[in-house]
Amino acid sequence: MTGSAQHTRAEAEKRYEVFHTDCPARDVVDHVTSRWGVWVLISLRSNDLRFYELRESIQGISEKMLAQTLRALVQDGLVWREVEPTTPPQVTYGLTEFGQDVGQPLAELFDRITRRLPPRNAG
Repeated sequence: MTGSAQHTRAEAEKRYEVFHTDCPARDVVDHVTSRWGVWVLISLRSNDLRFYELRESIQGISEKMLAQTLRALVQDGLVWREVEPTTPPQVTYGLTEFGQDVGQPLAELFDRITRRLPPRNAG
């Protein structure tokens, strides 16, 4: 198993030239590190959420931006989407294994930052 993981890593290094503008990996990095992509991945790290639950968990995001961000993350394979055939349809989102793998260091970064910030003044 370790050999195949190393083989996959070596193949990925050959396939992706991340410093070239036409590299597809750059699009994924852009989506993950976009203004809202980080927050979507962090919000989904512990629970699957419906669209409106996700919108409520990320203050300041519009429905349009959430929909665009989710569409990109689903297309990249980081987030899964499930539609329940109800009226109106209920749509649930969660992290794929790839999304969990990418989201873990983001969550750790977020946790480090919030632990290191000085306490907020009450007044």
